[in-house]
Parts: sequence; C-alpha cells; structure tokens
Amino acid sequence: MSERTERIYDNITDLIGNTPLVRIRNVVPEGAAEVLAKLESFNPLSSVKDRIAISMVREAEKAGEIGPGSTIIEATSGNTGIGLAFVAAALGYRCVLVLPDTFSIERRKLLQALGAELILTPGPMGIKEAQRVAGEYAEKTPGAWLSRQFDNPANVKIHRETTAREILRDTGGRVDAVVAGVGTGGTVTGVGQILKQELGTNVQIVAVEPIESQVLKGGTHSPHKLQGIGAGMIPAIYDASVVDRVVDVSSDDAFKTSRRLAKEEGIFVGISSGAIAWAAFQVAKDLGPGKRVVVVLPDTGERYLSTALFEYTDLVNQPATTPQMLAERAGATAQAP
Repeated sequence: MSERTERIYDNITDLIGNTPLVRIRNVVPEGAAEVLAKLESFNPLSSVKDRIAISMVREAEKAGEIGPGSTIIEATSGNTGIGLAFVAAALGYRCVLVLPDTFSIERRKLLQALGAELILTPGPMGIKEAQRVAGEYAEKTPGAWLSRQFDNPANVKIHRETTAREILRDTGGRVDAVVAGVGTGGTVTGVGQILKQELGTNVQIVAVEPIESQVLKGGTHSPHKLQGIGAGMIPAIYDASVVDRVVDVSSDDAFKTSRRLAKEEGIFVGISSGAIAWAAFQVAKDLGPGKRVVVVLPDTGERYLSTALFEYTDLVNQPATTPQMLAERAGATAQAP
C-alpha cells in the first residue's frame, strides 16, 4: 500500500492567497496583448480583501493592539468587511462594521451570517461618513480596535509579500503590465512597488477608477455604480510614484464587460472587476501582440445578483414552463438553421 500523507489546514484563514492566473481567450480585443486574470474570488470568502483582513489583524496582534475580548471595527464598502468578519469569526473576535446603505443586500446578509454587527450610513455621503461614524463608535467602545484599511500599512504589506510574489512566480517574471482597481490603493501600491523593484521600467502599473470620480487625476468625486473602487479620496497608503497610468471607466463599460466575462469566458465577477478588465483590455490593445497583461479581478459576481449588473427581467418575469411551451421551444430550436 502506498504511503498516504495528510493535508489538513488548521484554520480557514490559512487558505488565503495563491489565487490562480487564467488566460482570457474570448473577450480580449483582436490584435491585443495576452491578458491573464488573477482570480481573487478563489480566496475563502471570495475576494481580494481576505488578504488585507488577515494581514491587518495579525499585525495588530503582534503589536499588542488586540487580544481576547477585543472588538474589530471598520468602515467598509463591503468586501473588506466580509474579510474582517470571517477572520473575526475564525479567530474569536467581535466585529462591528459601518457601511453605506447603497451596497448590495447579498453583502449585508453575508456579513450578518458571519456574525458581524452592522451600522448603515447614508449612501450619498460616501465612505467618509462611514469612517466618521466608525471612529466615533470606536471611541465609545471598550477594547475597540479600528483597522483603518485606508491608511493601514499592513494593507500594502500583504500585497507586497503575497499578491506581487504570486504574479512574479506564476508568470515566470514575464509581465509587461499589471492592472488593478483603486479602493484603498493597497493592491496597486503593494504589487506596483515589488514589480517595479524586480522588473523596473519593463513593467507598466495601471490604476483604475470610475469616470465619475477621477480623484487620482486631480478631479472631483461624484456618485457612481462601481462598488469597491473610487472611494472619492486619495488613500493615505496609495503610492502614486509606482503608477504609470490611470484609466477611467464608465459604469456602462464595466457592466458590459462583467456580463461578457460571465457569458463568454465562464468567469463570474463583480462590477469593479468588469471595470478593471475593461481597462486591462485597453492597455492590451495599446501594448499589442507579444506582450502580457495581468489584471487583478477582486471578487465574485455572486455579491451583485440583486444589483443592476444582473437584472435579467425576462427571466425574473418569466412564467413557469408548461409541457406545451417546452414542446414549442424544442420545435423552434429544431427548425433553427
């Protein structure tokens, strides 16, 4: 009998990272560079924010900022909250999250399922109001720890140590551009710093923001539909020195690209992923054949089923199929050329 070895993880948080790179085959424009999607939906709770959640909590533990009985508090647009909620559940912490009320019902239900306590703020007031409320709540809560994702160096640190290294490893160091969205700025900063360090000017780092909120280019913030990016401010941890280009994306282009990825690639991603992928395709067209673009797709489309992204009214309003309707449909299919 052959020797068997055990492969058992001690904690769900041990599964964070080492997400796959998948070649985009059908949606990439003709004559463009190769595009490889880094699917962060393969993290335990299905988003890139799982990485920063465990990093911020572990760094806080090392610094003695949290311990048994502590309460984790954060202002979040959704995925960071989900990451923190699952890490808190796995490690035994209380978790209180403050988020704008515009974010999808799937996210809210998931947060509650993970045991998080929710405080909702008016959506039009944006993440800044959520941050204000979170800070106020933390001041009044004994044993509270505010993770401060927008200025916590552990956010950038985890992307330097894991995301960037995974990209270099899985591409064999052959990558001409990396495209990432900017919410907190942690992904594009951490990945950009390491890839610039390793590859220098041979790699282009591209940041993505909503066309309605071009703050990275010095513009003003307006409400937009790209949940997860475009917080309306330049985050403290965002390192503009490693970013070569900023691409602005419309909600319409983001939605269309998310839908195409699902229908034509079988890659089911969210709204911001559609925006980031659209930007990556523009970069790929500019670079041309023989070049390679890596695009970091932050999360899964399952968090947006109740949003306009997947509003298929023909299915929602469709009556139950009768045997007669089934026969008619089959006949029509058989007669089709």
